[in-house]
Amino acid sequence: MADISPFRISISDRDLADLKDRLHRTRWPDAECVDDWSQGMPLSYTQELAAYWADEYDWRARESALNRFDQFTSEIDGLNIHFIHQRSPREDAFPLLITHGWPGSVVEFHKVIGPLVDAGFHVVCPSLPGYGFSGKPAATGWGVERIAAAWDELMVRLGYRRYGAQGGDWGAAVTTQIGRNAAHCVAIHTNMPIGRRPKNLGEPTADEQAALERLGYYQRWDSGYSKQQSTRPQTLGYGLVDSPVGQLAWIVEKFWSWMDCDGHPENVLTRDELLDNVMMYWATGTGASSARLYWESFGSFAGGGAVTLPTGVAAFPKEILRSPRHWCEPNYNITRWTEMPRGGHFAAFEQPALFVDDVAAFFTDFR
Repeated sequence: MADISPFRISISDRDLADLKDRLHRTRWPDAECVDDWSQGMPLSYTQELAAYWADEYDWRARESALNRFDQFTSEIDGLNIHFIHQRSPREDAFPLLITHGWPGSVVEFHKVIGPLVDAGFHVVCPSLPGYGFSGKPAATGWGVERIAAAWDELMVRLGYRRYGAQGGDWGAAVTTQIGRNAAHCVAIHTNMPIGRRPKNLGEPTADEQAALERLGYYQRWDSGYSKQQSTRPQTLGYGLVDSPVGQLAWIVEKFWSWMDCDGHPENVLTRDELLDNVMMYWATGTGASSARLYWESFGSFAGGGAVTLPTGVAAFPKEILRSPRHWCEPNYNITRWTEMPRGGHFAAFEQPALFVDDVAAFFTDFR
């Protein structure tokens, strides 16, 4: 059996001192020419958050809180993979694999792991290749298909020859591929189903019109990051890995845009939570390596066969792209569809109770 090694997050004092120094020496741009976020993250809030990061944010306390989870690493297909593995004491516990996306991390799940364990799940949350504390691929080829196969191998390695999978963002693409493979996974759940506009749409319904408007907004105003990351991730990486404020703004702007937050990210998440997630990129220097997944697999959101495994969907109203159920049904065997009252792209982070309730209810039938 391949080795599984215990892991604890431990950022060096030297790296923390370097971070503080860089934050204090930030070379700031001019302020935006508008009074909103339409040109990007506003200078005043960026400076405010950066000052908090430098002088008030207590990483050691946050690090300790994250280390309350059981963490491990294991080499899979030549790459060291970091993962949380929190086991439930219940005899009928069901294994559940949860995958994050960009610009998220395993930090997204810190409010749902405990409740899911209490609900009778063995919870496994891996860090994607090139993200967080997982290894950084040194060669091409680590796309969605390879990750899906690696995740199945991880679950079997942990002793789970039958499990469920859940994911959003890139986690949705990986989970969808796991569902297509149908190796040891028996059912999937996603908060970002992959849907396609019908070729012959005709007169759109209200739901379809809303989806089309959201798609139009995304393509015009919100998709520049994906074009850059899917075409020139290396060029982007120089700024992200060298400048903590650059990395912060690149991530936090998306939390503002993609959360159901009434115009400000701190309406949903605390400053510490926002910075915990930024630290998963800054402390590990993964600005470039995380972006390369777009270069490898951005087309995965548009192609691939249908999932025949039972599929649950939690449809949150402020998701990046909100596809009506019938746009998704050709791609999945949807057996549960829940219209959520609130929440956006980072479902487990934003609305942990709604997330846990829906995931637990869906997988109950597969224990």
